[in-house]
Amino acid sequence: MTGPRDDTPVADGASGTVARRRLFARLDGAARVTQVVAPAGGGKTVLLRSWALDGLDDRIAQVRVTGPDPEPFWSAVLRALRAAGAPVREASAADGWAVVDGLLADLGALTGPLWLVIDDAHALGSGDTLRQLESLVIAAPPDLRFVFASREELRLGLHRMRLEGELTDIRAADLRFTLDEAGALLQKAGIVLSEQGLATVHDRTEGWAAGLRLAAYSLAASGDPEGAVAGFSGIERTVAGYLRAEVLGGLSERASELLVRTSMLDRVCGPLADLLTGDVGGERILQELAECDVFVVPLDRQRTWFRYHRLLTDLLRLELRQNHPERLAELQRTAATWYAEHGYPIEAVRQAQDAQDWKLSARVLSDHFLELILDGHAAAVHELLGRFPAGVLAADTELVLLQAAADSLRGSVEQGSGSVARAAQAQRVAALPEERRAGIQTCLAVMRMSLAQRRGDGPATAAEAERLLDSPEAALPGLRALALITLGAAELWDMGADAAERHLDEGAALAHRNGRPWLELFGLGYGAWATSFRSFAAAAEKAELAIQLASEHGWSEEPAAVAAYNLLAMIRVWQLRLDEAAALLQHAERGLHPAADPTSAVIFHQTRGMVELVNTRYAEALTAFHAADRNTGRLGNQEAAAPMRAHAIVATALLGDHDRAEADYLRASASVDRGELRNALAVLRLEQGDFHGASAALAPVLAGTAPVTNDSWLIQANLLEAIAMDGLGDQTLCGQALERALELAERAGTVFAFKVHPAPTLLRRHARRTAHAGLVYQLLNTVDDGLRREADPTEALTSTELRVLRFLPTNMSAPEIAEELLVSVNTVRTHMRHLYDKLDVHRRTEAVVRARTLGLLAPPGVGGPGTGRDGGRPEHFGVRPR
Repeated sequence: MTGPRDDTPVADGASGTVARRRLFARLDGAARVTQVVAPAGGGKTVLLRSWALDGLDDRIAQVRVTGPDPEPFWSAVLRALRAAGAPVREASAADGWAVVDGLLADLGALTGPLWLVIDDAHALGSGDTLRQLESLVIAAPPDLRFVFASREELRLGLHRMRLEGELTDIRAADLRFTLDEAGALLQKAGIVLSEQGLATVHDRTEGWAAGLRLAAYSLAASGDPEGAVAGFSGIERTVAGYLRAEVLGGLSERASELLVRTSMLDRVCGPLADLLTGDVGGERILQELAECDVFVVPLDRQRTWFRYHRLLTDLLRLELRQNHPERLAELQRTAATWYAEHGYPIEAVRQAQDAQDWKLSARVLSDHFLELILDGHAAAVHELLGRFPAGVLAADTELVLLQAAADSLRGSVEQGSGSVARAAQAQRVAALPEERRAGIQTCLAVMRMSLAQRRGDGPATAAEAERLLDSPEAALPGLRALALITLGAAELWDMGADAAERHLDEGAALAHRNGRPWLELFGLGYGAWATSFRSFAAAAEKAELAIQLASEHGWSEEPAAVAAYNLLAMIRVWQLRLDEAAALLQHAERGLHPAADPTSAVIFHQTRGMVELVNTRYAEALTAFHAADRNTGRLGNQEAAAPMRAHAIVATALLGDHDRAEADYLRASASVDRGELRNALAVLRLEQGDFHGASAALAPVLAGTAPVTNDSWLIQANLLEAIAMDGLGDQTLCGQALERALELAERAGTVFAFKVHPAPTLLRRHARRTAHAGLVYQLLNTVDDGLRREADPTEALTSTELRVLRFLPTNMSAPEIAEELLVSVNTVRTHMRHLYDKLDVHRRTEAVVRARTLGLLAPPGVGGPGTGRDGGRPEHFGVRPR
């Protein structure tokens, strides 16, 4: 059966067009020449007709090419131009060159834009008619616009116009219907599907216009459109007829044979195509088909790998089964061997399994099992193992062992532990050929290490990692990097930040050198956490690198990426950059699942609780902290849980439930004496009005005997001490503690504590005696909204203007300030003008004097806020090592 052309209705009611505004806009704003190139059924004609009817029909001359002969073509052009009101004289079309000369003379009188739309332009061939048309296009007046609809690139010298910006390209990818457009088209045909049904049809047609119309016809004819969705494919009668007539019918025998013989592959390249066809030149054929958009899609920029449209693949595979049934298994085995030899083990195993060559597929999977795990393909390994028949799997000792190893990476920890224990039985390993035992034993060692990590058992994880590092297998590419990264992660959750950072950085660097981006992601993601103990700035940089790497490879839901999102979110909360934190937490939440690293869930809920805490939603904060606490049982480390529990105690105290807060503190501190918990006790004592008790709770923190995770907790401790001393009437100690808090906040860039424990009166009083007056002013403007400094008669300065202000006492030029702030010189100069206006001054020196008078800058000789004591460039933000 021959299907309709791309502008022919499939059935009554299915011919309704969809107003495709995004493409109308492309055409309205197009250059002087536009080419719309797509295969049959791409929707070219329907698009151009609907665009013409959208208010431009009186300015468009439309011509459809029926062949390469000049006279019929130019006769049609002359008629269409006159019908559109163009000042074209009557003339014979027998001489195409004379027609072109006449048009060039006549059309110079155009008084506005007029579009000449030429459909099926590929039918012009490559003879005189095309050359004559090229002459018209090159010399035509500016008001004459051209739109060509073609199944292939026209040889009109359009590359020159593309370079000169006079050509607009609309390709098959642009013509594909979006999901919403597909739904609208089907609705016009009377077909209403569920979201899932519509998504399925859209996915199978890949937005191909004719495919959607054929789907509408097929689904309507079924009487049960929703139920018929599952059976819609490229072998459906109307679809197959259309593809045979309009797509395959126009190809050479060599091209058709190549498509059929390679159709069982998910992707193909030239050398593999040559091997399967026994021919040469496969890459050139594939590139030509892709260039003409004949349902061949390039997968890389070099155009070396290709795939076929899903509906065409369905039909080609049917042709292969029907016409070459005796060759199919042989082709699959040949492809499997080629894939294995060229480093594509997943495709190799799948092709061998499709050929039911279980021996070949088992050998390839076993040979590449560890490599696949190290590259992050555990899910694919599990899927490949699931494709073996149960009898084949049970009879192959090596497959049994690999299945056990794969089980340890998925499902419950208990199930994985049992599988590995059974697989590790001596008689099973001994049954393997000697040359294959070492690989299996290495796999089992890796799985034991992975299980210990998933259990949250830091000591066991570290022991397994160190054992692996000491083994001969540690020399294998990637394996040493894995062991180092796993060891570092275990040390991290055991609060050994220095060793953790060293091992994680070494593992990430080794993974990078070995070309193992999945392992590098883990090294960066967890390495960022280790680095956060000493420097938030350096940790944020690593986390951003991890997130970028995860995004590039589609790994944004991997545990290491979740760890990076969580860490960066927490840093942004400490910095009160709450909008950024919220977006990062959304990314992190998508990767959380029950089998994830328990620390991911703990940190996610803790960070979300911090957001609620800073917004004074204490009940919601407590709910989040309790969710975090429910996951701490898997950590097995009370010290690592202390920060989260400290936040929970603070939220409880601020809710006014002092008895509950007291009990929670006693329970949390029974086994560990951490500074975070003592800070929380101080908050409780302050809420109770016990200033002596608050100061006593803080004493070990301030003395350094009760450790804290990072300096953000020391900022909190000093701020709470200042509040306590103020309550006791000791303004000297109050000022000293507040100055220490401001000093740390200036260096670390974290002001979370000042928002959770606001002390505007202390800050205003301290503003004229501090080296950090600018920070105080910023805190009063941004941390405690609505409060303004009584001594400041000026309009409030923005945080960015304050940052620029701190550089004014230095000898740095505007370009140097711009370089330091990572902004343009114009941006710095704009902020300086705003500063002068708000401070009511006219030059830089006056601005500095005025700012010091208002307490926005420290007095001369004290050291400007945000600068080193010598008044030079600002220090990098960072947190001191624990």
